[in-house]
Amino acid sequence: MRLVILGGGGFRVPLVHEALDERVTDVVLHDVDADRLRAVRDVLRDGPPVTATTDLDEALTGADFVFSAIRVGGLAGRAIDEEVAHAHGVLGQETVGAGGVAYGLRTAPVADRIARRIAERAPGAWVVNFTNPAGLVTEVMAKHLGGRVIGICDSPVGLCRRVARALRLDDPVFDYAGLNHLGWLQGVREGDSGNLLPALLADDAALAGFEEGRLFGGEWLRALGVVPNEYLHYYYSTREALGDDRGAFLLAQQRRFYAGEVDWETTRLEREATYMAHDREGERDTLEGGGYEHVAMALMRAIRDDEETTLILNVPNGRTLPTLDAEAIVEVPCEVDAQGARPLPVSPLPDHAAGLVTSVKAVDRLVAEGTRAAALKAFALHPLVDSVATARSLLDAYARRHPELAYLR
Repeated sequence: MRLVILGGGGFRVPLVHEALDERVTDVVLHDVDADRLRAVRDVLRDGPPVTATTDLDEALTGADFVFSAIRVGGLAGRAIDEEVAHAHGVLGQETVGAGGVAYGLRTAPVADRIARRIAERAPGAWVVNFTNPAGLVTEVMAKHLGGRVIGICDSPVGLCRRVARALRLDDPVFDYAGLNHLGWLQGVREGDSGNLLPALLADDAALAGFEEGRLFGGEWLRALGVVPNEYLHYYYSTREALGDDRGAFLLAQQRRFYAGEVDWETTRLEREATYMAHDREGERDTLEGGGYEHVAMALMRAIRDDEETTLILNVPNGRTLPTLDAEAIVEVPCEVDAQGARPLPVSPLPDHAAGLVTSVKAVDRLVAEGTRAAALKAFALHPLVDSVATARSLLDAYARRHPELAYLR
């Protein structure tokens, strides 16, 4: 089985390679940066044989699965996104707020071109999208690939695992819904039990035992009646999150790795230990089976081996969330087998969540339009940007700083 990894020079590729099973017999790494490809390939040891290329058509030929994990503009682009946003007094996080809009504006046109090439060169391939903003990018690619592209994220998986551990459950069923980096866990059941989430929300000691409980606090979680994805922190605590400049940190850190000054494993451990560190108390929780690479492998096995499973994925909405149209990409539990992924029923989102989902989905679609007028609206209408004048200044600043956004000048 031939697996192609787009963005093959990315720092997390060794984690994906390590997770592959014996049925993956051929791995192709593709990247536009040959030096990064060489650095990552040198890290790979055991596992299936690997080839590397900067030629997209060569990489895609004969592909059975394609993992798309590109970063348009690299970490230098992310650092610029944060710098410009902070200079305007707004959030710069890479998938949320002004930084997320800027990243989407750079990425959507490239994702569109890649999806077209996949449709032409490997029409039978299944595409697993890692690329952020994952919901937006998956929706852009789905215009050419339909249901053969599925978006993944490890945030909801991690949340559900931590809640299951807090409740000491062995085989739970989760009621989770929203968009990528904008979802809420509304219920947890096991066997014939009712919803076990209210009991967890009432237990301050149990809440203090996992990340989201500590991040949001018992009072706020009880007020909401749900457990939000960790990225909702940027909406609920915007002022406190304004100083996040992780892009600059990662850029400096990974430059040392790609320059051969520090080994990959040391860099990885430092990266994980500092994830959302400004918002957390203590060390980050870790659970076996988490991470993008394990979600991707579970999805690939389910499709490849017709091994029915349930995963939280980014897929077309259908009738799952009534406030969105059928083509909107949503993040919900799905039944997966050889036919692909199909969303399962979920509880209706509360009004505050449904309204936020509708607003952010509208912004995503404006980003995907690819015009200056739509980009201006995307910045101005995002819930975390509070001024049309600020939106216009953000757009002009990003268009000046990013070569990929010259089309918006």
